Amino acid sequence: MDTTASITLSPIGRALPRVDGPLKVSGTATYTADHHFPGLLFAVPVPATVTSANVEQIDISIARAMPGVRAIYTRENLGRYFRVIPMPDLTSMIDEERLPFEDDVIPQPFDVSHPLAPDGPLEVESERGDAATAFAAAPVKVDRSYATPIEVHNPIEAHATIAVWDGPNVTFYESTQAVDNQQTTMAQMLGIPRENVRVVMRFLGSGFGCKLTPWTHCLLAAAAAKHLNRPVKVVISRKMMFQTVGHRPRTQQRIRLGATVDGRLTAIQHDYLSTNSILDNFKEICGEATPSMYSTPNLRVSSGVARRNFGVATSMRCSGAAPGLYALESAIDELAIQLSIDPIELRLRNEPMLDESQNLPFSSRHLKECLTVGADRFGWSRRDPSVGSMRRDGLILGWGVAAASWHALSFDCEAAIEYRADGRLRVTSGAQDIGTGTYTMFAQVASEATGVPLDRIDVVLGDSSLPKGPVSGSGGSAMTASLIPAVMDAARNAQQRMLIVAAATPGLFKGAKTSDLAMTAGSVLLP
Repeated sequence: MDTTASITLSPIGRALPRVDGPLKVSGTATYTADHHFPGLLFAVPVPATVTSANVEQIDISIARAMPGVRAIYTRENLGRYFRVIPMPDLTSMIDEERLPFEDDVIPQPFDVSHPLAPDGPLEVESERGDAATAFAAAPVKVDRSYATPIEVHNPIEAHATIAVWDGPNVTFYESTQAVDNQQTTMAQMLGIPRENVRVVMRFLGSGFGCKLTPWTHCLLAAAAAKHLNRPVKVVISRKMMFQTVGHRPRTQQRIRLGATVDGRLTAIQHDYLSTNSILDNFKEICGEATPSMYSTPNLRVSSGVARRNFGVATSMRCSGAAPGLYALESAIDELAIQLSIDPIELRLRNEPMLDESQNLPFSSRHLKECLTVGADRFGWSRRDPSVGSMRRDGLILGWGVAAASWHALSFDCEAAIEYRADGRLRVTSGAQDIGTGTYTMFAQVASEATGVPLDRIDVVLGDSSLPKGPVSGSGGSAMTASLIPAVMDAARNAQQRMLIVAAATPGLFKGAKTSDLAMTAGSVLLP
């Protein structure tokens, strides 16, 4: 008897079509700016056209006379709103703490070519041993400075908000990477209970960090919609995307390495500055990977913020690890050149046995494997380190190596699974899919946990009225790790409830106990 047809293949670990693929390629996936409502009005933010001024008066007469203009809002008539209180546990996050129209000052911009200086003493973030003394005594030293410029986001989907009021309740259709945070922060700004705010975000055209927290246009949409009692849509222009929704800050970093002649690190010092606006507290955490990257008995990481007159900094893809590791890895390469040691070999010699910053084992670490397997497959042994020595097809080739590290993050969240009367499975969470495959991952895990085939699973995400998503939002590569346990728990609970109902239904299984029954592929069975 051929039993292969009865074997259900696991949906995990094999190529599958994206659940959201047909909607996207057919153009039927609804992004924030695609929503439309009866009576919808369009709001257009008007930024300053000069770089330094005190606003004494705004002449709105010409704009007010234009056809279709229903209202013009300034600091004088927008209304009173409230600042967000950022919380260390991430239950509320915001990068631009200043509210829109909060004052009438347009500051003189700072010349970004000037060297940075901290606003105060550097803050020590991590320290062990005596890095300064060990560096001074080291037989081999590297002392280098590195800088990275301001970088801006500009994802395909521009930032957009639609605010719709219904009595005391408001719904935001929002381009956000963090539905839960958007709900909390907008409730704080508006001064209304959290349960009076709903946030909907079905599909996102990428964000890379700049859509983790609300920006000023979100509150402007809500304020105008409240005043006019009409839905209001704001879509930020491509030009304003460079101005009002954050950027990766400029960094200035100094790396000092002390080592023995055989390449063992004796000291690492990493001092860095990052820029931000005058009134806000975002810091690019360039030293987050440094304390655990390499083995050394002496280490110090310190940092400071240089506040200047320009826009607010925010998260960007890979956060502070990217510019921080650029500096550290460049310095490690400088040390390899100085010692005439292969740069892969130098990294392997300084591989730590545990996280020396916390004196704890790593939850996972595969850097040694990455370096050795990668070197073998890349043919690293054929590399000639002499400058300009490697050529192919008339071109000079350069082969290099750098290491990287990132946290293994996970946050509490909730999911729900519902067996439907039509035999389908409905899986829900308030978490969002930012284009990275959360819909598909969600369906895969639900299928694995329940045995229900993927084509009978409906996934609903991106709505704060659903079970609570992770407070981190889709940031830090934490979404999958956060959602999987929630889906598995929901599957177990749903299956147990189905067994209880089946056992309690008269005549269905002739008085069988719940413990006598089992579920397979969405069906209750008596084994």
